[in-house]
Amino acid sequence: MILAIGVAAMVLIIINAALFASLRLRDTTTDAVDAATPLDQTCAFLRRDLACVVTPTNGTRKVLSGSFRVGNIISAGVPEPVAIEMYTATGALSPNAPWADIQRVTYELKPSDNPSAVGQNLVRSVSRNLLTLTTPDVQDQLMLTGVASIHFSCFDGSQWLDTWDTTGLTSVNTNLPVAVRVDIQMAGNPATAPIELVVPIDSQSRTNVVLN
Repeated sequence: MILAIGVAAMVLIIINAALFASLRLRDTTTDAVDAATPLDQTCAFLRRDLACVVTPTNGTRKVLSGSFRVGNIISAGVPEPVAIEMYTATGALSPNAPWADIQRVTYELKPSDNPSAVGQNLVRSVSRNLLTLTTPDVQDQLMLTGVASIHFSCFDGSQWLDTWDTTGLTSVNTNLPVAVRVDIQMAGNPATAPIELVVPIDSQSRTNVVLN
């Protein structure tokens, strides 16, 4: 009887240890998935916005297919310098947004509202109604927290450039780059390699004629 009780106790101890190990593994996996989900969503948004970027034009049609700019720039409707500004055909039609699918999108880093938070917030700002006669309505979307830095670079076919401006104000670029590389460095561990995303740009102008 004593032997049976001892064996049963040992079995219960082993089952209890296995159960708690499984619970700890589940919690660790859940935390890892929860941490990776915002980053995966951010990369998906970046890849989609860049893949659907529209070719810049001049003249009156510039309203719906404006400039493509990379670097420390001031964007219309966004008071702080942004890392990238683009016009991309990723807008979704809805009863509250009955405009074209082209929208102006910027990405920028903003300080966190939490003073104890590490790093900054990566914010995606969207202007849907590009034909408004007043100041455009800009909607900020929080994409990622705990970001140390984000860097965009453009490939012109031979080299990577840190700045790109199809307006001609700060550079001589008149067309879109061949590809865009995004490097996101998360805060907390500077030794960790940045997350790198490279998106080819297929939309290119095929004429040297300036459109009016």
